[in-house]
Amino acid sequence: MKTLIIGPSWVGDMMMSQSLYRTLKQLDPSIEIDVMAPAWCRALLDKMPEVNQSIAMPISHGEFALSKRYQLGKELRNNQYDQAIILPNSFKSALIPFFAKIAKRTGWKGEMRYGLLNDLRVLDKQAFPLMVERYVALAYSKQNIHSAKDIPQPILWPKLNVLTNEVEQTLSTFNITNDEPLIGFCPGAEFGPAKRWPDYHYAALADKIVKQHAKIIIFGSAKDKIVGEQIIAKMNHGKQCINLAGQTELGQAINLIAACKAVVTNDSGLMHVAAALDKPLVALYGPSSPDFTPPLSNKAEVIRLITGYHRVRKGDAEQGYHQSLIDIKPDLVFETLMNLIVRCEKSC
Repeated sequence: MKTLIIGPSWVGDMMMSQSLYRTLKQLDPSIEIDVMAPAWCRALLDKMPEVNQSIAMPISHGEFALSKRYQLGKELRNNQYDQAIILPNSFKSALIPFFAKIAKRTGWKGEMRYGLLNDLRVLDKQAFPLMVERYVALAYSKQNIHSAKDIPQPILWPKLNVLTNEVEQTLSTFNITNDEPLIGFCPGAEFGPAKRWPDYHYAALADKIVKQHAKIIIFGSAKDKIVGEQIIAKMNHGKQCINLAGQTELGQAINLIAACKAVVTNDSGLMHVAAALDKPLVALYGPSSPDFTPPLSNKAEVIRLITGYHRVRKGDAEQGYHQSLIDIKPDLVFETLMNLIVRCEKSC
């Protein structure tokens, strides 16, 4: 059995898609799973043992490019896939498997994909409240799965495979010693400040952690570099904090998070990476809700002081931090983090 997955385009969504791959592999250990996704995803997919190979999607996220999709599909015909599972809900994401003439094409209805998908599922959002449930349901026959309760086994959470020598090599590359515990900070988030815990709170937390004889590593993309600099500037012990935002490739960031003792993070893609690495993590939520895409880990503690979903638009986000995140004080996060570390150490 050969299966092509059309994967998502975001770090968090790609992480949660691994639950589907793990389920497919459990149902059929001989299955070959190829994943077509943006080139940056290879760093994640290479650490998922269920994936046979990653196929780079050379078309950008918003580009329709019908002729390119036709050519890609035509090239994939030689791979003789038995099934395609399309995870994005867009019309264009279903074109390549259709052009590849893959016999069974599975996915949720999305943007009127009749004909492109011949194993079409109609989504009841209340029946499948979690994104990971919606992914995993596609591993089963639609006749048997009408809600998340019908999934016949506990969901297999994402689990990245990181080799010790890769971790050691990356630590050496960035001249980081782990003679003291490393605590990871992931202070970035999409949409700017409105989904971020304030930099001055991160700074206060960092000073408390450093007093416990630990070092801080800040992770993130290039646009998070300034946030990292602001955190260090507001610390009393900034020399014990390393800002790697924008300095690492994704694969290197994964290796370094694997070296951390614990992680404090906003609602972000790296939060899901930390969860998949089985790291104790404290996830800080404000207007976005953990009800749809929570960290999939029994070592995660979510702190959120409000209920419900509060829409954040890009224009609003630039105005500053959301009050619900301002109200999460460093003392609470520090206490939660320390208790979590102790609990995880006792259970190991």
